[in-house]
Amino acid sequence: MRELDKLNQLSESHGALQPGHGMVSGVIALALAVLCFLGVLAFHFPEYLTTPELRKSYNVDVMRLLLYWSMVLSGGIALFNIVLGRARWLAFSAFVLVGLTLALGGHKVPVNDFADHTPYIGLDWFILDLLGSTLIFIFIEKLFALRRDQPVFRAEWQTDFHHFVVNHMVVGFVLLATNLLVHKLFGWAAKDGIQGWVQDLPFVVALFLIILVADLVQYWTHRAYHEVPLLWRLHAVHHSVKSMDWLAGSRQHIIELLITRTLVLAPIYVLGFSKEVIDAYIVVVGFQAVFNHANVSVRLGPLRYLIVTPNFHHWHHSQDDEAIDKNYAAHFAFLDHLFGTAVQSDRKWPDQYGVVGDYVPNGFFKQLKFPFVWRP
Repeated sequence: MRELDKLNQLSESHGALQPGHGMVSGVIALALAVLCFLGVLAFHFPEYLTTPELRKSYNVDVMRLLLYWSMVLSGGIALFNIVLGRARWLAFSAFVLVGLTLALGGHKVPVNDFADHTPYIGLDWFILDLLGSTLIFIFIEKLFALRRDQPVFRAEWQTDFHHFVVNHMVVGFVLLATNLLVHKLFGWAAKDGIQGWVQDLPFVVALFLIILVADLVQYWTHRAYHEVPLLWRLHAVHHSVKSMDWLAGSRQHIIELLITRTLVLAPIYVLGFSKEVIDAYIVVVGFQAVFNHANVSVRLGPLRYLIVTPNFHHWHHSQDDEAIDKNYAAHFAFLDHLFGTAVQSDRKWPDQYGVVGDYVPNGFFKQLKFPFVWRP
């Protein structure tokens, strides 16, 4: 019970982890152990816990190898800390989870034939994205930190992590709902001639076009979220984040997520881009969405007038007067310069983030109901 109490205290706290006491390595071991345990559950129940679109893309043998080495690394770190007496309660928790994963079959769980059209949650997408994001972006943030005193577990990280979990777990519902909406609302607009022309475009040209089309839709949708009071109720949740890092972009109301994805998917569906182009677009948008919120000091020189960088998007989240309702683009910064909504400032970086007045409550469930209960 003492171990559970300590784990609860750790999950509810924030601040820098003290190096040299087994806390940093212990947290890494525990995080890997949790992902390993979730991974073995996904192997046992793929029809309910994995995303059909992802199943077609990844190699099961590679996933097994990833699970195996994650167990080895987590168990090895945990055992090392137990032997040295460093944060044993944390190391023991990780070791028990790895043991439980092994007891459930570990990386050797057989995957037999299973039904396709079952209700599911995107546990595999959550595991892969969390693992990839932490490995890539925490490393980048430590290497090119904008605010070097900002810890990985900064204030309110729990709220953003809850958004991250929910928005990934309901990926199946979001995809299903957006696909239904797109087909019902925009199916009439699809034309074979246009789609044939788009599919004949060279890959690089088609990739540029899909990003441009998506960003034009996102620009005006994003601008509407700021200028239409009813929509701002939803979008204020995203802007309430006070610290920018790789996790900050996850703070997004589920209804806003549905609206935006439906509107962005509509022209992509109507124009009929190929699967290869759409897959490449998903990689680009996935990276940029996280990177542009990250705590990194990146401006990219003159390129910042063409593409959206962390510097560009940090200004969008600023409370500073010159930044209010500016920098709407998600991919191409020249759209804001073209439409007259680019931030003009003598300073390189903004001073403060969040909503002016700080009226959005902290906490996932409070933010979920905020748009419906807020009285301006």
